[in-house]
Amino acid sequence: MESTEANPRKSWVLWIATGFGFGFSPFAPGTVGTLWGLPLAWAISLVPSIIGQAIIIAGLIAIGIPMCTRAARELQKKDPGSVVWDEIATVPITFFLVPTELLTRPSVLIVGFILHRIFDISKVPPARQLEKLPDGTGIMLDDVVAGVYSCLALHLLLQLDFLGG
Repeated sequence: MESTEANPRKSWVLWIATGFGFGFSPFAPGTVGTLWGLPLAWAISLVPSIIGQAIIIAGLIAIGIPMCTRAARELQKKDPGSVVWDEIATVPITFFLVPTELLTRPSVLIVGFILHRIFDISKVPPARQLEKLPDGTGIMLDDVVAGVYSCLALHLLLQLDFLGG
């Protein structure tokens, strides 16, 4: 758990950035944040317009940059593990263009979830380089890369019918 004077119950930014406090989980806060992203991805998939979906995802990322900056400053850390908005906001990238009916399949959700965690943790280029950018920009953009790579991998698996029909 982060040792800090910052209290998510007193700061709405910290409350949201930590996934409503779940980012303070003593066990794998990034994994908890990724779980929060799954219902968000499903909800975004219900938007009938692909452009609308893309705008929502871009908005979540754009909001996340200043929010993660402020949360990191409140926690007095460069990239606090308890700040999980980056995972929450980028999981929908993983499932972008996946038909809504496929998002009800446990195999698709589990594989997408695992892919996002693998790419987020491994920091495949250019994620490692982007992570070094200052403040919320670095916090968010490495996860955007994880989302893009996991999206590509998930679509490949779906095209090859590895996730069942």
